[in-house]
Amino acid sequence: MSDLDDIKTLIREQLPSILAEDASIRDFILRTVSDYYSPKQETDQKFEEFKERVDRILDELQRDREEQAQKWEEQRQLSQENDRKWQEQRQLSQENDRKWQEQRQLSQENDRKWQEQRQLSQENDRKWQEQRQLSQENNRKWDEQNHKWAENNRRLDEFIHEQNQKWAENNRRLDEFIHEQNQKWAESNRKLDQQYRQNQETLEEIKNMNRKYDSTIGALGSRWGLFSEKSFRNALAAILEESFGVEVVNINDYDPDGMVFGRPDQVEIDVIIKNGLVIVCEIKSSMSKSDMYTFSRKVEFYQQKYNRQVNRKIVVSPMIDPTALPIAESLNIEVYSYADNVSVNN
Repeated sequence: MSDLDDIKTLIREQLPSILAEDASIRDFILRTVSDYYSPKQETDQKFEEFKERVDRILDELQRDREEQAQKWEEQRQLSQENDRKWQEQRQLSQENDRKWQEQRQLSQENDRKWQEQRQLSQENDRKWQEQRQLSQENNRKWDEQNHKWAENNRRLDEFIHEQNQKWAENNRRLDEFIHEQNQKWAESNRKLDQQYRQNQETLEEIKNMNRKYDSTIGALGSRWGLFSEKSFRNALAAILEESFGVEVVNINDYDPDGMVFGRPDQVEIDVIIKNGLVIVCEIKSSMSKSDMYTFSRKVEFYQQKYNRQVNRKIVVSPMIDPTALPIAESLNIEVYSYADNVSVNN
């Protein structure tokens, strides 16, 4: 056996008694071996528990040694007086030897646990290193992601700035267009006023010729001119769509249940839509009481057929039977004798 093995054997045999008797040696050994363990709370707790067990065992060993020394002293004094007691003491010595063997085995077990604890500490250190590397990798990925977000935000800001410039240019062009259209409308209104005055003069001449034709042909000639209902409807739709930004839809749908005319037939409806506002319009050369009721049933047919709420009901006609006006009022139908009196604003 080498000197190193002898030293290890001596340490294993003498270390428990030295730790029990010399507190400075015990503290030195504890400080020395503490460098091999992780400073985590769980490891510290287990170490404290193990230390308490070792201290408790050492205290028991110290007490055993003190009791043994006392017994050996008593045995030495009694050995001269009684051989029988010497034999008993010998047996007791053998028992103590057995305990020492057990204590040695316990010390070896403690060494094994110390080795396991050291391996556990090394494993914990390895896991901490892996966790640290993982954290560093995550931080790197977060930095890359933040850089990408910053780049995307910069591009978004550039895109928003470019779009704002385009919107400003479009608004400027729109303002110019609106100004130009307003000028054209002013000129058109001036011409319409002039034409209206001429039409009024013509009406006066027609009234002087025949009162009967004044309410029919005169009204159609002065207000509708030579346009038919279809031509006027198309012209009005073009004006509303191009100048007021509304959608004009001509619906020609089949009524299988006869809701409008009392029997299955085709139903024609003019619908004006602006910003969600739905207006149903009826344009005719003349309107009677029955025509008012028919128009109201057309609106109900449209609401039921397309599941949309109608906000306004408008009738445009140069000739309206006076008895039909109360019917229109009771049915919430707006009546206009001139198409230019109709408003599509909310």
